[in-house]
Amino acid sequence: MEQTNRVGRLRLDVVPEPEKRPGPKPYEDPFAFSVDRVKKFDGLSPNFKRRKFEKNATNVDGTAGTKQQFAEQTVTIGYGMFDVVAPPYNLDELASLFDNSAANHSAIMAKVANIVGLGFDFDLTDATRQKLEEAPNPEAQARANRRIERVKSELRSWLDKMNNEDTFTHTLEKVWTDVESVGNGYIEIGRTVTGEIGYIGHIPAVSIRVRRSKDGFVQIVGNRVVFFKSFKGKEGNPITSDPRPNEIIHIKKYSPRNGYYGVPDTVAGATSIVGNELAGKYNIDYFENKAVPRHIITLKGATMDSESEEKLFRFLQTGLRGQNHRTLFIPLPPDTETSKVEFEMNPVEAQTIEASFIEYQKMNTDNTLMAHGVPRSRVGGESTAQLAAALSQDRTFKEQVARPAQDRLEKMLNGIIEEKTDIVQFKLKELTLTDETTQSQIDERYLRMQVITPNEVRPRLGHPPRKGGDDVVDLKAQPAADATAQATGSRQRDQQRTANNSDSTSTTTGRNPQGEGRKQP
Repeated sequence: MEQTNRVGRLRLDVVPEPEKRPGPKPYEDPFAFSVDRVKKFDGLSPNFKRRKFEKNATNVDGTAGTKQQFAEQTVTIGYGMFDVVAPPYNLDELASLFDNSAANHSAIMAKVANIVGLGFDFDLTDATRQKLEEAPNPEAQARANRRIERVKSELRSWLDKMNNEDTFTHTLEKVWTDVESVGNGYIEIGRTVTGEIGYIGHIPAVSIRVRRSKDGFVQIVGNRVVFFKSFKGKEGNPITSDPRPNEIIHIKKYSPRNGYYGVPDTVAGATSIVGNELAGKYNIDYFENKAVPRHIITLKGATMDSESEEKLFRFLQTGLRGQNHRTLFIPLPPDTETSKVEFEMNPVEAQTIEASFIEYQKMNTDNTLMAHGVPRSRVGGESTAQLAAALSQDRTFKEQVARPAQDRLEKMLNGIIEEKTDIVQFKLKELTLTDETTQSQIDERYLRMQVITPNEVRPRLGHPPRKGGDDVVDLKAQPAADATAQATGSRQRDQQRTANNSDSTSTTTGRNPQGEGRKQP
């Protein structure tokens, strides 16, 4: 860009913008297109085409119009044509904040790891627990427990076989990353010809739109339109030719401003996220210029020839970037009898403040983590908090962030499990804040109180159930014997200890407590 500001004949060096780096392709809303493009989409049903491209077409706003008028609506035509609702925020921009912000990325990954990344297990339903308690004898109860363990094992294997690429836990991690990044996560359910679930996978949230009637979802990938019905929703496909469309479980972060889409916690911290991004870019620009601030160059007493002027300008524009400690030599005109040539190069910034964003970035990072409800201890950041304070923050995170999210997801996923069995229910593993020693003491206490059985403890330790492990441990007899022995002093060991106690008054008779070599008075 031509610079017009000059002092004398020299340009005011604003240091023009560096050459633009190749970046990602600008985002194009897949639902913003012309009618002509819709006609070329694959998968549309003939009935849909007749309704949408008939002579007296209906405009996007619902008014009647001609075919030509309909064809001229090109901005949001996809939303009206497929009767889908536009999301409240640009989903691609929200996704980019996950990729480009370290604090936002770390907070989201911490939530994903602690909500779905710890794995899952199966818990007994209330009806199953009641039946176990009503078992007529221990043998019947043992048979029921063996059947329960078989069901759990079969369910784990079945869930992992539902996707050839990802484990079930990995699928949930992808879905929940979308939930925390853009506010919405989509689980795809595919069925066999017999109606049984045969596929469970993840669909990128940025490509899905919700139907206004809430009877399904529409996805546009490349040149193909795909319709999904809601999980266990009514039959029918108003858009594509697929007679048996796959189903979707839609998980969304609640927002009082929108009933169709969720809004992520990222939005609450967007100002801080963008602030950190701009500060980072500013610092990069500063160091690309080799920490040399922008300058005003003044030449007094003479004029510089055009070649030297251009050489100086190009050096300040690009020559300082990419090479350290470069030196430019420019021959100046000689002094005259009436004037002396003076060359000055003064920085615009009086102080070097470009790299002084430490406190600002720290504040933005704290605000971002606060928006997500994630303590610094969960993202591996430096924390000056005391151990007790860190544990308290982790407990708050578990109770206020992780556990409520797990409860919501478990309820939705149990809709899948219910189609296979009513014996157990899906249960996500929770973040533990108890060390191994303390947990073992808790387990021992509950075993003594007959609150739990050994087989309820063994899975947590990675051990399979064992025969007889479903019976409560009877630890009452031994404690009772110990109490009796202590009360009566009848234990032989206690008697020996008493006999050998030199300080006891009962032992001073018959032997010398002061030593065998001394004479009794």
